[in-house]
Amino acid sequence: MEGDIAQMGQFIGAGLASVGMGGAAVGVGNVAGNYLSGALRNPSAAASQTATLFIGIAFAEALGIFSFLVALLLMFAV
Repeated sequence: MEGDIAQMGQFIGAGLASVGMGGAAVGVGNVAGNYLSGALRNPSAAASQTATLFIGIAFAEALGIFSFLVALLLMFAV
């Protein structure tokens, strides 16, 4: 019975850590949407902002990967 409660805590913690993956998806959508909005307003400046777009997407995805790793550590840590 005691091991079941500990395992339940691991799964609940992993589920809560997985919320960060959804946050990363929202962040990538926000970065891409704002880039597209700015590119449509000023198409001549869009080419110079492409590097900033990729940096923003990389940071948002890195946070999602970190939350995935935390979820895996919580599930499979002994």
